Amino acid sequence: MSPTAKRFFSTEDQEKIVNAILNAELDTSGEIRVHIESFCKADVLDRAAFLFKKLKMDRTELRNGVLFYLAVQSRKFAILGDSGINKEVPPNFWDDIKEMMSEKFSENNFTEGLTVGILEAGKHLKKHFPHHSDDINELPDEISFDR
Repeated sequence: MSPTAKRFFSTEDQEKIVNAILNAELDTSGEIRVHIESFCKADVLDRAAFLFKKLKMDRTELRNGVLFYLAVQSRKFAILGDSGINKEVPPNFWDDIKEMMSEKFSENNFTEGLTVGILEAGKHLKKHFPHHSDDINELPDEISFDR
């Protein structure tokens, strides 16, 4: 039997992913979340958009949230940036990150795929949404899982 979403990543792998989020957010006001579930029966972008709202990522002050969504058993993933980010990044930006992640995923290296994508997004968030002294962390950094 395949592992559930929560058990797909070891505790150590989950810590690596959370550390990537923390490092990516160090120099930016941007907010990054990772949501993992076992199955995605809907269109992957529709599911990611639903979760984006459910996780209240559309409520950041600068509309600069990014969701990395992964359905491990369905082997689907999506990256969804909020409107503030999408106004700033080049049109193929998310596709380029997805391609980098796909290479790692095809080698069954899901932890590295997520961390590479998160850190790459963080580099660009830093350019367009630099950290200011009064910035607050608007969203939790831990991985969320489907219940």
